[in-house]
Amino acid sequence: MDIPREKLIEMYERMVTIRQFEEGAAGLMRDGRIKGMVHLYAGEEAVAVGACFAVGKEDYIASTHRGHGHLIAKGGDPKNMYAELFGGQDGYCHGKGGSVHIADLDLGILGANGIVGAGPPIAVGAAFAAQYKGERGVSLCFFGDGATNQGTVHEALNLAAILKLPVVFICENNLYGEWTRQDRHQTVKDIAERAKAYAIPGITVDGMDVMAVHEAVSEAVERARRGDGPSLVECKTYRYFDHQGVGDGAADRAAEEMEEWRARDAIVRFRRHLVQTEALTEAEAEDIDRRVAARIEEAIAFAAASPLPTEEDLLTDVYA
Repeated sequence: MDIPREKLIEMYERMVTIRQFEEGAAGLMRDGRIKGMVHLYAGEEAVAVGACFAVGKEDYIASTHRGHGHLIAKGGDPKNMYAELFGGQDGYCHGKGGSVHIADLDLGILGANGIVGAGPPIAVGAAFAAQYKGERGVSLCFFGDGATNQGTVHEALNLAAILKLPVVFICENNLYGEWTRQDRHQTVKDIAERAKAYAIPGITVDGMDVMAVHEAVSEAVERARRGDGPSLVECKTYRYFDHQGVGDGAADRAAEEMEEWRARDAIVRFRRHLVQTEALTEAEAEDIDRRVAARIEEAIAFAAASPLPTEEDLLTDVYA
């Protein structure tokens, strides 16, 4: 794909922002500064950025319990995201949603979701609304390999296929459903094969290659905009932290496996590609890394100072 240099640099910066945001969140949890659990996205940055840079503000995303990366890739502000983790009023959901329920409809972010497999019906609903109103909007629906065992995912795939809805289903196959390897809970090796049951395109791509993800999702988005219906894009990727919390997964995963995937780190590979193609110099990349680090530090300070909701806020934003 012929992508402008400015966009490539923005993609790199967004990937670095996701990584540093997640490392910051891990530190905050480790130090007891934020309450509750976090499900970290580090390692999977190429999927979120490659996919979200294939759509615009008029398009929607439905996220997962591991959703920080999707939100930042779509344009979410780390300040308001950290504030939500702190439970502050300046959070996207005014401190009431927490890590797994951040949403911003103005950015087309329909929300992260603490229920595995709950995002696809929401994405399908948004896609149906766009189709019904004659709008160009497309929904990107993120979910993991474990979610593809849920009935909600198959119901959403079936309905989207029948109605030819403008939705792209993106499976982030990080090889583990919680702590269980994919080959222990599924008989299929490639989840994209499941697209055949609904007579829609299914493709498997290297989820550690942001350009491969971007190209595959861009083609699926254009297909959806033409009115040709949904696609299923499976991205083979890997998470660096435990299913939840800040552990590195060493208790459940082989050291050789983790080393192999870290050797294919998406950010390192993309940076190397940009330098080799002269889209970016090493000095410019270092400057981006420093600017992002400063932004993350400022965001944490902002969030830590955010006031907590009061009793008067108890019933605000409550609709049922």
